[in-house]
Amino acid sequence: MRQPAAADAPWYRTVAQALRRAGVGEPAVVIDLDRLERNADALLRLLPAGRSLRLVQKSLPSLPLLRHLAARLRSRGLMVFHRPYLNHYAAHAPGFDLLLGKPLPVAAAWTFHQRLRAPRFDAARQLRWLVDTADRLAQYRDLAHTLGTCLQVSIEIDVGLCRGGVPEPEALAPLFALLAADPQHLRWGGFMGYDSHAVQAPWWSSPQRAVSACNRRYGAFIDWARARHASLWHEDLCFNGAGSGTLALHGADSPLTDLSAGSALVKPADFDLPTLAGLQPAVLVATPVLKVLQGLHMPFIGPLADWVGRWWPGRGQSVFVYGGRLMARPVWPPGLRDNRLYGLSSNQQMMNLPRSVAVAPDDLALWRPTQSEVALLQHGPLLGLRGGEVVERFGLDPDVG
Repeated sequence: MRQPAAADAPWYRTVAQALRRAGVGEPAVVIDLDRLERNADALLRLLPAGRSLRLVQKSLPSLPLLRHLAARLRSRGLMVFHRPYLNHYAAHAPGFDLLLGKPLPVAAAWTFHQRLRAPRFDAARQLRWLVDTADRLAQYRDLAHTLGTCLQVSIEIDVGLCRGGVPEPEALAPLFALLAADPQHLRWGGFMGYDSHAVQAPWWSSPQRAVSACNRRYGAFIDWARARHASLWHEDLCFNGAGSGTLALHGADSPLTDLSAGSALVKPADFDLPTLAGLQPAVLVATPVLKVLQGLHMPFIGPLADWVGRWWPGRGQSVFVYGGRLMARPVWPPGLRDNRLYGLSSNQQMMNLPRSVAVAPDDLALWRPTQSEVALLQHGPLLGLRGGEVVERFGLDPDVG
């Protein structure tokens, strides 16, 4: 397991001490607001001129936190992936423009409208459903007829990710035929094409070349629509794409008008990418140390385990923490690592430490999440750290109907 960079050790120490002073006695997620805001400023500098930035809600699942970031980033766009959150944001953040990040079953759209209690939210203008096939678009058309409303729909296109979506410009024809035939009930909202695969380009390519290829594909879809359906063109069309890993690779020639990002702002470990080298990790999971045993203690092998603990570097102490099985890498105290032979636990996970590292019950162990959408939802309100002190608590978005 890759150990944390030594340069981050002072930050980990500061966070652990701040949480101890704040009386944290259960697992918690902490966001360093100073780092978060520096990341936001850096991301804004990467954004091509004249483009809008859309925050990805699943990576930052807290309305108060998103409001804070939206103000700093001058953004009013959200990408949302789950129907209950659509209702939550329509009701409590009616100023945002919402774009679905994946096609949802038409039943989800029906439920959204049945539970919509948001007089200040204009769903026909502020919400773009995502469709990937003519069959799904026909289902949404039929729903619009039933509801007596107009649904705005963006079309998912495949720019190289191979995860579905319209595969080539000519395949748009049946979808645009439906759009053109019923403008009272369907409004074209634009395209969405995700290019996250570009950062994993193999040796014979490169992330920049991969993004350029995606942009050429994306541009071909736009050209097809403009040439054949100019009557559906309007000033509010949204050509969305990119993502945290690829936003920096989009320049002035990008066909996108709207670029998405979320994880980059807190930079979990899976986003340690060359394209995000100028951003810092800003989120950690903290969990209290419950027990500290000298040596390595394991069932069935008794004295052998103690001998291994004495001579195997990094296994000199057995530490049991509050919780475990996190989608995260242990980073503090220095040398903290799990013990796969003993086994993982979501209740009291055994961790090992070198004998030279001082640790005591009630100290805080820190983990760096590998991704944010699961980690940020697991441990209650997010603790906001500023200047080395806990100063704020950000409530999580409720997963309710």
